Amino acid sequence: MDKLRKTIATSVLCAAVAAGSLLSAAPAAAAAYNGACGSGYAVVNRIEFPDNRGTAFLTYNSSNGYNCVVTVRTNPGAATHMEAMVRRTGESAWVRDSGNYTTYAGPVYRSGAGYCMNWGGTIGNATITLPATNCG
Repeated sequence: MDKLRKTIATSVLCAAVAAGSLLSAAPAAAAAYNGACGSGYAVVNRIEFPDNRGTAFLTYNSSNGYNCVVTVRTNPGAATHMEAMVRRTGESAWVRDSGNYTTYAGPVYRSGAGYCMNWGGTIGNATITLPATNCG
């Protein structure tokens, strides 16, 4: 019986170590929020672009009720098409910053208190938007 307990304990320990090593594997480095929206804005959501291109960040300032979006490249380099965009759900027009940038696009701002937001960004040929998020 003791041999069986040791075998089970060893198996459980090995499984736990293996699971822990899988859980602690480092993800690909994502772009960090650069503070471009200014003081008082905190990140409330993010979108990771494919191929580790970068991240679009949605921030919110609870003191003024505004959302801000900035799209940041993981590895700045030669200028490429980038965009940051935001609008309230139900609106047709986006507030956007679009151009060829080396590091980031934005910031763009839209009042959001009491509304759901549509927002997103573009890096190169990848555009990602999220509809009706961060309602409040």
